[in-house]
Amino acid sequence: MSEDIIFNEGKVSITIPIQEIKALVHYCVSETLHEYELTRTKEERETFLSRDEVSRLLNVDLSTLWRWNKEGYLCTVNFGGKVRYRLSDINALAEGGGSHGK
Repeated sequence: MSEDIIFNEGKVSITIPIQEIKALVHYCVSETLHEYELTRTKEERETFLSRDEVSRLLNVDLSTLWRWNKEGYLCTVNFGGKVRYRLSDINALAEGGGSHGK
């Protein structure tokens, strides 16, 4: 690091090139995000989709999704009154199985 340090009446001024500050900030943010990802639970890492998104993705009617939920084939998750589907359940369905009431 190439910095200039100036002492003036009990105060210290440090001059650091902007590229070095940017690199330090980038490093700190990257490390923090990495640590955050390591501490997240499986549920927190899950992606949730709305009924409309799932309907379009699977090319089925909303009534089919409702029926699949009742049958336990593709179950919903509720967040504050909003109905969502786990992307992992949709992927499992595409691979040949349903969510079976996870």
